[in-house]
Formats: sequence, C-alpha cells, structure tokens
Amino acid sequence: MINSDDLYFFRTIASHTTLAAAARTLNVTPPSVTQRLRALENKLGVTLLLRPSRKVSLTDEGSLLLSQAEKILSELTALQSAIDDRRQVVRGKLRVLAPLGFGHDHVAPLIGLYSAKHENLEIELTLSDDPSWSDLHKWDVVIFIGELRDSSMHCIKLASNRRFVCASPDYLRRKGIPENPESLLSHDCIALRENSEDVTLWRFTGVNGEYPLRVHPRLASNEGRVVKEWALAGRGIIMRSEWDVMPHINNGSLVRLLPDYALPNADIVALTASSISERTPRTQQFIELLRETLATRPWDAR
Repeated sequence: MINSDDLYFFRTIASHTTLAAAARTLNVTPPSVTQRLRALENKLGVTLLLRPSRKVSLTDEGSLLLSQAEKILSELTALQSAIDDRRQVVRGKLRVLAPLGFGHDHVAPLIGLYSAKHENLEIELTLSDDPSWSDLHKWDVVIFIGELRDSSMHCIKLASNRRFVCASPDYLRRKGIPENPESLLSHDCIALRENSEDVTLWRFTGVNGEYPLRVHPRLASNEGRVVKEWALAGRGIIMRSEWDVMPHINNGSLVRLLPDYALPNADIVALTASSISERTPRTQQFIELLRETLATRPWDAR
C-alpha cells in the first residue's frame, strides 16, 4: 500500500518539467528518482509517466494519482494543524496538590481565576500538609514548601521563602526577648508538625557557624493556622515561613526574633512528573500563572 511519502514524492515529480529537476529538489541523483518511480509504479501496477519523453508527462493513471494525492495531502496538513491547535487549548482535568494554609490563601484564588479563563477545564484541588511521596505522581502539579526530599519529579521554583522565629508583643513583654538560640530553651515554643519533618530541631546559622537547637514545645499542632493563632494570642514562639507571618510582622501583631540568625529556607516550588516538553498546556500554563503571581511575593505587601 502506498503511503504519504509516496504521495509527496510523486507530487514533487509532477510539479517539475524533468526528472533531473525533481532530483535536485529532492537532493538525490536522477537515477535514484527513476528507481523509486519504477518501484512506485510496480507497487500500484500501473504506469504513471509516459515514456520515452524528455519532459515529465503524466498518464491518465498518473493524473488520477496526482489529483487524489493533492486532496489527501491537503487533508493530512489540515489534520496536523488541527492537532497542533488542540495541543495549545487548555482543556481536560487538572489535579493540584498544595499545602493546607498556603493552598487556601494563595493557590485556591489563582485556581478560581484560571478556571474562569478556561471554560473547558475541570480542576481538582487537594490540600494537605503531609502528602504521601509515593503518590505525588497522581497530581499534575504539586506545590510544596519545606525540606525537599529526593524525588524523581521535576522541580520549578516559584518563589523564595525564608523561615522566621517570632512571637507576639504581649508574649515578649511577659517573657522577655531571646538574645540567642540557646535562650529559646527557657521560652514557650510552639511546633508545627508537617511534611514528616523533624519539627523540634531548629537549625540556626550565625556569623560564627551553626547553632542547632532541640526545642521542647509546650504546644504543637499539625495545622499551621492553629499554630499561628496561638502565637498571635501570646502563647509562645513559633518558627514559620515568611509567606505566613510577614503580614503580621508588617502590622506589628508579631515580632521577628533573632534577626542575626538564619534558618534553612523553605522555597515554594512546583513539582511535576513530566518535563516541560511533555506537559499538557493546562499544566504548563497553570505553572506559569503560579510563577508570575508568586514572584511578586504578595505576602510582602504592607
């Protein structure tokens, strides 16, 4: 059976006055063109060119093949164009996994905007502070904050994110301001249990080196909002991401402590199972929306 390559080949021959001219277009030798033409005629069982002739002259069967080839190749081009267009259309189902607090505050609103822009798109958002790493491939986009474990997934940084220790002015008036990491041992610390991290090990870095500290929290929870509300109520000192506490630091309801000591960053990233060349338009365009929006660091606004 003939194929599209055969049709392209014959159309090229028919569009030239001589086989030699067709050979130059095809970047092959004239004998190669003659040999392939004979093979095509043998495949079809008919003669396509009149012989002998110095110029290309089609037989009735050759004219029929050319007319049908033009139609078929035009339809193939239209089909490829339609497929290419469809690849750029955002449609189907997008599955997103995000941390509970960050997902509620920053991801959910973006998903609402993204959904309104693409009426043929269905979106499922799952919020969890303790995702199962073995199941991450089930989502198209996983938004993660914290210590990134070894993963075969592709990682796209969305925004930098520092960690701070902070407390309310009321707590600091009652308990005093810690001057160094070790002084935290005499304070009421609050721990957030998330991502299966060692949440009681607060790893400070100062000008003279590292200062790992094992705190003994009086309060602990797996929900970031609860932890922050305790701190705002003057219950103790928390270690939290700047995306969560910076608005409160800006308005004075929380005070950043130990500014001369740094904690490990917890950059905000998007994880996907596919590389950029393999991602669907719905996934890639959503990642671009995340990166463009979060790069402005909306939590810094005063």
